[in-house]
Amino acid sequence: MTSPFRFTAPDPAGSTTGTVAAVHAQVTRDFGIESALPFVALSAAPGLMAGTWALMRESLLSGRASRTEKELVAFGVSAANRCPFCVGAHTLLLHAGGDHELAGTLARGGRPDDPDHGRLLAWGQDMRGPQPFTADEAPEFVGTALAFHFINRVVSALIDEELATGGADPAELLDSEAGHALVRAVRARPEPGLSLPLLETAGPQPAWAAGTPVGTAFGALRSAAYAGGGLLDERDATLVRESVADWDGVTPLPLSGDGLPDRAERPGARLALLAALAPYRITAEDVKAWRVEPFTDHCLVLLVAFGAMLAVERVEAGVLGVAQG
Repeated sequence: MTSPFRFTAPDPAGSTTGTVAAVHAQVTRDFGIESALPFVALSAAPGLMAGTWALMRESLLSGRASRTEKELVAFGVSAANRCPFCVGAHTLLLHAGGDHELAGTLARGGRPDDPDHGRLLAWGQDMRGPQPFTADEAPEFVGTALAFHFINRVVSALIDEELATGGADPAELLDSEAGHALVRAVRARPEPGLSLPLLETAGPQPAWAAGTPVGTAFGALRSAAYAGGGLLDERDATLVRESVADWDGVTPLPLSGDGLPDRAERPGARLALLAALAPYRITAEDVKAWRVEPFTDHCLVLLVAFGAMLAVERVEAGVLGVAQG
């Protein structure tokens, strides 16, 4: 069978041990999807995998805010980032939660009839606008949005979205044993904080989620992703950081065009910058130019995560600018 993974060969979930196996088990139980591809793609870097799962679990799955409303935000983020795999996943998750009409409207490219839903979707697409939720809900909504800004980039960089997106009818997918498990998981409310013991890293919590499980998870993910910057020399790391800082935090790079570091001369900087701003443009040639001995799957995953986290932080800065303005 053709692998859905680009550029890496992760171990099957059933053959893993330690942190990776523990994350897979919790994903299956609380997310309702066995061997969920974004987490399998990250499994070469266990600390990174655990941080990503913790941020998604504690923001999207746990907490008190409406799961439907958080799924709308995640859908908006994924649409803005041109991630068809994630757009399809959130459509399916809305169906699993019983929001069939809303899911169908979004799948057809429409806007929600409910004005509150429309504002949440719009905010997910451009987080520089007014926040359509209360300050108490910010850890869940901002955490969900930033989790998927990160996950979208991982998926576009490391997963073959055409192979992974089967185009099957949601009703057929949900009318199966696996579909029933997904429905049960979506309609449950997992206890907050249970992902935190899986974390292998730690870092400062963001102001918008300080003192919450979401804040702990975000700090851990950021710390794990920063490790990828160590794979670049100082000159290339500075170029990537400055280029992402100059980005507006919203507009994806076009599907083609110049302005990127040369593949032959600065392949690591090119890969990290693509992961941040246009992961769907990463090619086998880009990876081949950088991935020479001693670089491994572990290294590639970390480098992609470094670029993705810089983009997340740039988006986060726009959110904080609105909150402080």
